[in-house]
Amino acid sequence: MAIIQLSETLINQIAAGEVIERPASAAKELIENALDAGATRIEIATAGGGKALLRVSDNGSGMDAADLELAVRRHCTSKISETLEDIRTLGFRGEALPSIGSVARLSIASRRRDSAGGHEIAVAGGKIAHMRPAAANPGTIVEVRDLFFATPARLKFLKTEKAEAGAITEIVKRMAIAFPAVRFVLSGSDRTTLEFPATGDDHLARMAQVLGKEFRDNAIALDAVREEISLTGFAGVPTFNRGNSAHQYAFVNGRPVQDKLILSAIRGAYAETIPSGRHPVAVLSITLDPALVDVNVHPAKSDVRFRDPGLVRGLIVGAIREALARDGSRAATTGASDMLRSFRPGFQPNSQRPQTAWSAEMSPSRPYQPTTGFGERPQASFDGLSMPTARAEPQFSPQPAAPEPNARYPLGAARAQIHANYIVAQTEDGLVIVDQHAAHERLVFEAMRKALHSKRLASQVLLIPEIIDIPEEDCDRLMQHAAELSELGLAIERFGPGAIAVRETPAMLGEVDAHGLIRQLADEIAEWDTASGLSAKLEYVAATMACHGSVRSGRRLRPEEMNALLREMEVTPGSGQCNHGRPTYIELKLSDIERLFGRS
Repeated sequence: MAIIQLSETLINQIAAGEVIERPASAAKELIENALDAGATRIEIATAGGGKALLRVSDNGSGMDAADLELAVRRHCTSKISETLEDIRTLGFRGEALPSIGSVARLSIASRRRDSAGGHEIAVAGGKIAHMRPAAANPGTIVEVRDLFFATPARLKFLKTEKAEAGAITEIVKRMAIAFPAVRFVLSGSDRTTLEFPATGDDHLARMAQVLGKEFRDNAIALDAVREEISLTGFAGVPTFNRGNSAHQYAFVNGRPVQDKLILSAIRGAYAETIPSGRHPVAVLSITLDPALVDVNVHPAKSDVRFRDPGLVRGLIVGAIREALARDGSRAATTGASDMLRSFRPGFQPNSQRPQTAWSAEMSPSRPYQPTTGFGERPQASFDGLSMPTARAEPQFSPQPAAPEPNARYPLGAARAQIHANYIVAQTEDGLVIVDQHAAHERLVFEAMRKALHSKRLASQVLLIPEIIDIPEEDCDRLMQHAAELSELGLAIERFGPGAIAVRETPAMLGEVDAHGLIRQLADEIAEWDTASGLSAKLEYVAATMACHGSVRSGRRLRPEEMNALLREMEVTPGSGQCNHGRPTYIELKLSDIERLFGRS
């Protein structure tokens, strides 16, 4: 079969398959062109999810007749000349407009600010119409109709109009976060109007417009530099999380990207702080020399390649973890709102009460024996306990802490323990409810993690070694990592083909369920060995051990123990959530309580 030269129209249609995958892809390319033209106001209108109509209007520099002629031809651009190593614009390939014109009906009307009139050019299915004069304001209006009419097969792979409209909305949101000084308006017959007024240099204000005002209250500022790379942005506190990763935004030199390396670094930074299946909220902006990053990986320009990916990942993980250690221990402000919504003021008659009553067997805090009611018999068990005071005497300190005024601590002074699991503390302007097991679990984990970087953890020798029967293959896996486990204070030996002898356990854990711990570690190592060694997972092992050695639900605490726990939480990084990412405490302001009783 002879080799032939493909027609220009077919070449553009092939290119369109990579550049223009859906209406949102076209919207992204057109918005990037408007931003590169210096626009400060961009309006996007859609119909039929962008398939019937996509119009992007801007007040940028505009184009004259000669520029319009070249703009619809392939590989014609004003943004680069001879090299790809110094790309400082969003677009640079010169493929977007000819690709759109090859599969849709495209019209472009533009006028320069210093020109008396404008011009318009049209392309339909790859055929370019003659240039003609047009009345136009300074700037450019690009209108795309009947997307993929020239390649009907592509229409079958598009989603519903609502889904396609949602994808365009997501593109606009990402662009809006990246360029807070630009006003964006998104409207159309298939949606409600969405407007993002310009916020100038106030990036957090723009993020609040896009991510909601709650993000402002739950965001921690990031500002870090490593070698020639800088990282700025905001990371949400761990307890402010979402069910998917759609609320993670990354920008490289101002370009919105969805890079796997960056998303993986975000996950790593929040490891042990967010529950499985939940995702943090973060906005990261990376700035570096354009020569150190390749943005020409894919025609869509959403992927990038860094010259030193390890440096970038280390910068992201280190900056987020430092920020969380500095300010991430506070609980999300949404916790109090969720609590308020769960309250039902007033007494409910029996006919209106829920049919299914609370039970200890169904509680996530089991096992324990609940004490309910306020009668003499239920309350008799509290007779032996002294009333909590505001004195804070940490059990780990040889000298009692000096008493301070009542409730002056950030987490307040312990007032009661309810259901043998929750500590109620009074603060200066409200109250705090603490999950004692989750809080102590975090404290133990942080102590173990700190010790990991300094020396071998202290261990306690068991008078009689515990023998645990497990499958032979699990024994083999555990013994391969016996040295790493020993660093954590867990000394094990082989005891026959299908058993492990536990001779020492970490001293800080106290009494440990060795059987449950060894079996869980064996399961985790079986999974990790397929990817990376246990040495890279020591912190996760420490988290597992902390869970098995923490104050259990159902244990009655003395007042001084409750206050000691609160004081330790106040000085421990990440104490706002347990190792599984659940909140360790919820704060309720006095104003919220007064609102419950209709006093405000």
